[in-house]
Amino acid sequence: MLKKVMLASCLFVAAACSTVPITGRRQLSLVSDTEINALAVQQYQEVLSTSKLSSNSTQVALVRRVGQRIQQAVETYFRSQNQQAQLAGYAWEFNVIEDKQENAWCMPGGKVAVYTGILPITQDENGLAVVMAHEIAHAVAKHGSERMSQGLLQSYGGQALSAALAAKPEGTQQLALQAFGVGSSVGLLKYGRNQESEADHLGLIFMAMAGYNPDGAIAFWQRMDARENQASPPEFLSTHPSNGTRIADIQRELPEARKYYKAR
Repeated sequence: MLKKVMLASCLFVAAACSTVPITGRRQLSLVSDTEINALAVQQYQEVLSTSKLSSNSTQVALVRRVGQRIQQAVETYFRSQNQQAQLAGYAWEFNVIEDKQENAWCMPGGKVAVYTGILPITQDENGLAVVMAHEIAHAVAKHGSERMSQGLLQSYGGQALSAALAAKPEGTQQLALQAFGVGSSVGLLKYGRNQESEADHLGLIFMAMAGYNPDGAIAFWQRMDARENQASPPEFLSTHPSNGTRIADIQRELPEARKYYKAR
């Protein structure tokens, strides 16, 4: 009986898999695009309603210009692969939140937020493209859906999202924020680092396709490294790769990204 249960579980997990673009990595997918995008819209509006949106027209225009260029690059890539259906249901939004946090994120369906605290570190349009391409890569690689699926498996035994929302709406919504990169989850530390590295890889290619120099990623992460507290936790306790690891990985991936780069 135990063998049958284990076999059924393995078949279930194998069937509930999708593939990440560019890297080809297989990932767990228990949540449909329609479900995750609808949940993202709800969570995005809640975040915006409780945040102070920037009234700085220059900052807002910059973020939206960079976002739209990367959006176009992503859409061009998926069309070239005859996979435009992967972006079905996307309704892109780019907003700037007035907050000292050095942060940005992109929810499924193209819901992007950039915090003003990170703009001094990005310094210029190319630096901002590093950040936004990375965050958009999380969305198009379906990392939010993957983390949500993992959370549902851990917390609700693989229960369907609709059932989990009905049974424990607050807990499921908090799980969504963590899955979308707005929160953190200790249970997904290793998972998060793998996804961060994958988003770096995809982000380099998307920013290059958008006409931004991918070499700028090295300088951006060096600036981040210089700002971070020396008492930061060791890499194995962090949801992100260490900046040293990240920079070394990016240096290895730059030759591939440069093939897509044409300055505008």
